[in-house]
Amino acid sequence: MAADHLLAIDQGTTGTTVLVMDTEGATLARHTEEFQQHYPQPGWVEHDPEEIWRSVEGAVARVLASPGVDARRLAAIGITNQRETTLLWDRSSGEPVHRAIVWQDRRTAPACERLKREGAEAKVRATTGLVLDPYFSGTKLAWMLSEVSGARERARRGELAFGTIDTFLVHRLSGGRAHVTDVTNASRTLLMDLASCAWDGDMLAMLDVPRAVLPEIVPSAAEIAVVKGFPGLPDGLPITGIAGDQQAALFGQACFAVGDTKCTYGTGAFALTNVGGTPRASQAGLLSTAAWRVKGDTVYALEGSAFIAGAAVQWLRDGLGIIERSADVEALARSVESSEGVVFVPALSGLGAPHWDPHARGLFTGITRGTQRGHLARAVLEGIAFQVADLLRAMSGDLGAPLARMRVDGGAAANDLLMQFQAEVAGITIERPRELESTARGAAMLAGVGCGLFADVGSASRMSRPERTFQPSLPAAARQSHLDRWSHAVRLATLPPETNV
Repeated sequence: MAADHLLAIDQGTTGTTVLVMDTEGATLARHTEEFQQHYPQPGWVEHDPEEIWRSVEGAVARVLASPGVDARRLAAIGITNQRETTLLWDRSSGEPVHRAIVWQDRRTAPACERLKREGAEAKVRATTGLVLDPYFSGTKLAWMLSEVSGARERARRGELAFGTIDTFLVHRLSGGRAHVTDVTNASRTLLMDLASCAWDGDMLAMLDVPRAVLPEIVPSAAEIAVVKGFPGLPDGLPITGIAGDQQAALFGQACFAVGDTKCTYGTGAFALTNVGGTPRASQAGLLSTAAWRVKGDTVYALEGSAFIAGAAVQWLRDGLGIIERSADVEALARSVESSEGVVFVPALSGLGAPHWDPHARGLFTGITRGTQRGHLARAVLEGIAFQVADLLRAMSGDLGAPLARMRVDGGAAANDLLMQFQAEVAGITIERPRELESTARGAAMLAGVGCGLFADVGSASRMSRPERTFQPSLPAAARQSHLDRWSHAVRLATLPPETNV
C-alpha cells in the first residue's frame, strides 16, 4: 500500500485540529478538540500541557477513525503550533513543572520594561529581529526559572527541558526521545541569533537562561524524529515538518518568492512577507523572523501582528450582544451602505506593529444619533482591514517596492465584505484559497518535502490553489480619505489615559 497521505497536527491557542491530506491538498479527514483556557489573574493566560496533549490524542484518534483514512498510508507527520507559548518539564518523567505560559500572557511586562531601561532593546532587535515584549518566549522562560522553586538550578544541571509547543509535541510523539525545535519557533524566543540560526550566548546571559535547558534547533523540513508508542500511529512514522503557525501559513500559501505576502485572519491578524535568504531589519516597527529552513537554505520574513481581528467580532457577539453568531456579522454590516463615518480602532489588547503601543485602547469615533448596529458591525470589519493595511504599507516601505498581491486564510477570510474592503484600503489584489486552513496545509507541505513526497519546495505548491480574487476599485482620493479617518482615530486611541480630548 502506497504511503502517500500526510497527517497535519495544528496545535492552536484554543484547540487542536488534526487533518489528513493528500498530495493535491485535499482534506480527507479533519477533527478539532478544544481545551480550557486558564486565567489565574488579570493579564495572565495559561494552558495545562496535559490538556493540550489529550486534545492531540483525541483529535488524532477521531481522524484515524474517519472513513477513507488508513494509518498505513501515512507517509509523515507535519506539526504547526501556537508559537511563543512556553513550557518547562522534567526530562526524566516528562511531567511539566508549571502550566504553559501562553503567548497572550503579559506577566513579564515589568521585566521587559526593566531591560529597556537598561538599554538592552537595540541589542535584542539587532540579534533576534524581535522587540522586547512579553509576547515572546524568553522572558516567560526566565519567569518560570525564577518563580518555580529550584527550577534554575535544576535547569543548569540538565534536569529540566524548555520548549515551545512543537518541542513538547515531538517529545511526546517520540516517546521522550527527541528534544528539538525548528528554526521558526526558535526565532520567536528572544534567544536565537537570527543570522546564524543558533542560540545566542548574550541573549541567554541577559535572561539568565542555562544553555542546558534548550532544545536542538532543527530544519523545518527533514526527518526530525519518529513516532514511538502513540496509539493508532505506527512506530517509526517520521515527523518531517515543523513550523510555527504563521510561518506554516506562509509556506502553505506557496509564498516562495521575495515579496510574496500572506495574512491570516484568526483571533488576531498576522501578515508576513518573504524577504529571501538574508534577514531584513525593519525601519517601520515590524519583526524579522525565520520563515523556514529547507535543504540547508533559510528563508526569512518580515512580520506584522494585529492583536485583535476575529476577536473583535467575538466581542460584538459576546460583549455587546448585537449578533448571535460570529457568522452573522457580514449580513449585519451589509444592512447599511457604508459605515457613515464611524471608525473602530480594535485596540482591545493594545496595538501591535507598526505602533507597538500596549496602552492603546479600543475606540469608536464618528458616532451620531443616526448610528445603528449595522454601522458598528461594518466599522468593526473595516477596522480589521485598516490594521492590516498599516502592516502592508510598512512592509512595502521596508522592501522598497509595492506589494502586488496578498494571499489570505483563517476563519475571518471567509467574509467577502471584509476581503473586498481589505483590497480597497490596501490597494492590493487579494487571493483566497478554496480551503482556508493554510496553516495545517503548510505543515503537511513541509512534511511532504521532508519525507521526499515532494522533490523540492516548488513541487509542494500544487497543494495550494487560489479560488477567488478580490480587486481594488476605489479611486486614490477615496482610498486616502478612508486612511485619513483611520489615522485620526488611531491618534485618539493612543493618547495617554489622562489626556483630555
